[in-house]
Amino acid sequence: MKVKSKAAKFGDWVFVFICVIISLICVVPMINLAAKSLSSTEHLIRHEVFLLPRGLNFDAYTTVLADPKYQRAFLWTAFLTLVCTFLSLFMTALCAYPLIFPALKGRGAINIFITITMFFNAGMIPNYLLMNDLKLLENPLVLIIPSCMSVYNMIIMRSFFYGIPDSLRESAEIDGASFIQVLLKIYIPLSKPVFASLALFYAVGRWNGYGDALMYIKKNKQFFPLQLLLYNILNNINSVEVAAQEGFSMPGLGESLKSAIVMFSTVPILLVYPWLQRYFIAGVTMGAVKE
Repeated sequence: MKVKSKAAKFGDWVFVFICVIISLICVVPMINLAAKSLSSTEHLIRHEVFLLPRGLNFDAYTTVLADPKYQRAFLWTAFLTLVCTFLSLFMTALCAYPLIFPALKGRGAINIFITITMFFNAGMIPNYLLMNDLKLLENPLVLIIPSCMSVYNMIIMRSFFYGIPDSLRESAEIDGASFIQVLLKIYIPLSKPVFASLALFYAVGRWNGYGDALMYIKKNKQFFPLQLLLYNILNNINSVEVAAQEGFSMPGLGESLKSAIVMFSTVPILLVYPWLQRYFIAGVTMGAVKE
């Protein structure tokens, strides 16, 4: 049994300390928001709330959950996240799978062309003009189609496919399996880790996204995702009319409402991670190193 030197043990403790500090930086703000959302207005006005709620009450959550616009935005964002995640995984697999075949003509040029799009794009104004020409402005499809695939995620999936032995594919082809059957029967079942990891990436990105809706949807408020609704409320909080309408004009309650809205829009996506955790590390690391 190999015994670690003192220097190695000290290095381990330094690494643990750094990880703890980073974890606290990420977790403490969330705990603070949760405490504020559950605290009474009196304690919030006196700035007495930090990590533990004071004067426990659920008024802020009652206000948020009872408001139809929050309910509508939540359901629409959940639906949008599910649709975008499945469509993105479908498109990513369709793009990555053919690129693992050496016999594909122009494979090198296709790989280069796709990779270039990671570093260069037309820009905001040309993209807006393109969406206008495609009649996608004020259309919910504008939140789905333009971002239905990430080149970075496609490269991860392609690299994972490279790690699957060619002998499996060749034996299936000898038995008469078609191009699509090999993908459905061999590659997808063996690629659960990378699919789970990329599903998490796509779901988090769509759930937290609001930039495309902010740019392309102005009038159809029923298509506002939850994060854009939160952005508009917090961005317009200086307006007396908006503040009074949303309940922010009341000291203490406004702070509690803000925290409750942030928690309302953050916690659901956090609950997804534990279900995919066992696949997450394997999917990212294996997809990143095998090419």
